[in-house]
Amino acid sequence: MSFTVAIVGRPNVGKSTLFNRLVGKKLALVDDTPGVTRDRRPGDAKLVDLRFTIIDTAGLEEAGPETLQGRMRAQTEMAIDEADLSLFVVDAKYGLTPVDQALAEMLRRRGRPVVLVANKSEARGSDAGFYDAYTLGLGEPVPISAEHGQGMIDLRDAIVEAIGEERAFPEEEDVAETNVLLPEDDDLEGDEDEAEPEYDETKPLRVAIVGRPNAGKSTLINRFLGEDRLLTGPEAGITRDSISVEWDWRGRTIKMFDTAGMRKKARVQEKLEKLSVADALRAIRFAETVVIIFDATIPFEKQDLQIVDLCLREGRAAVLAFNKWDLVEDPQAYLNDLREKTERLLPQARGIRAVPISGHTGYGLEKLMQSIVDTDKVWNKRISTAKLNRWLDAVTTQHPPPAVSGRRLKLKYMTQVKARPPAFMISCTRPDSLPESYVRYLTNGLRADFDMPGVPIRIHFKAGENPFEGRKRRR
Repeated sequence: MSFTVAIVGRPNVGKSTLFNRLVGKKLALVDDTPGVTRDRRPGDAKLVDLRFTIIDTAGLEEAGPETLQGRMRAQTEMAIDEADLSLFVVDAKYGLTPVDQALAEMLRRRGRPVVLVANKSEARGSDAGFYDAYTLGLGEPVPISAEHGQGMIDLRDAIVEAIGEERAFPEEEDVAETNVLLPEDDDLEGDEDEAEPEYDETKPLRVAIVGRPNAGKSTLINRFLGEDRLLTGPEAGITRDSISVEWDWRGRTIKMFDTAGMRKKARVQEKLEKLSVADALRAIRFAETVVIIFDATIPFEKQDLQIVDLCLREGRAAVLAFNKWDLVEDPQAYLNDLREKTERLLPQARGIRAVPISGHTGYGLEKLMQSIVDTDKVWNKRISTAKLNRWLDAVTTQHPPPAVSGRRLKLKYMTQVKARPPAFMISCTRPDSLPESYVRYLTNGLRADFDMPGVPIRIHFKAGENPFEGRKRRR
């Protein structure tokens, strides 16, 4: 991308709506409630012929540095300092407020390029608010409607004028990089390819961090990054959007998604929290590996177990992280107890990797990353058909399928149909009659004999074709 633009303004002026308009997707949560956005959210924007990086920010408010609003303001100010240009959004329908005046003064003091944007200009009675915006001393306001897409051509021209033609249209387009990314995106859909190559240690890895509210998800990601990139604090439920950040670990690009804390479904009543949870679920489906954060001081709450079960049902590779380990007394005895409970309470994920960590001190983060990579290797694993059929012959000889209604079930042939997660197809007689206990026996055998701990394993059963079906009987 040629340059970076930050969208700033007081709460509820339409910053996230404009962000979604520019990136062409509904990435940021939008609601009538002021202060929905709290973290910085980056995205790749397209505006007519312009391509740039856009950053959605929290609404700026006057607040003390120790308050939640104060920490949100600090995050926004960091985004302004990092950006090449700021889009200062005001509400033409509502008019200017003292907060708008204060923010305009702050932007003037910084001396960086600013484009003044008068949003909601399509509304009746917005003319007065539009002309009031001239008094901010930031030049001519650009009237737009982020919701309806009006005024985007004028916004494009104002950005080009503020940033300069050379920055807006660099001579060398980044075509080579684009061409590199396209095959990689196609690869994500290539699960069905039987001839998948060896595990690629350099391929970017997508990781979602999930858990209950206040388990320490954002603190953990900040520790990985080595900076206060995400908003944290003692308040539960600070994170609302699923925010992605990128960093390198041993030369490999890691894209991590911080998500909103997920409470019991019965407690989620407000529309905004429902949107946040839905956003977290999308992040889980998009990720390859999911790290489920447990609060080590109160582990294995019912909601924790439901989150693990959700991730496994979605087919993700999962790793458990017991956070706040620095608060645990007698760590070794406590760890042994946690391992016993993990095996007992999560039988559907036998062998799942569990790592004690501390996002506050950084303890265990290297081991956690290694567990993430190891689990991803298992999730991508493929086994040859020849090995599978030798294994199937051995396990059915050792423990044959039970007879149903006096007729023996026969498992004939087995192959792996996909990876991510590993899925297998077994051709057999009367698949609907195969008991669930025998399916578990096969699943546990696959997990143990082919070293596939902690990932979902799917086994599908298919009836063999009857060569005489459909033929007319001779008399």
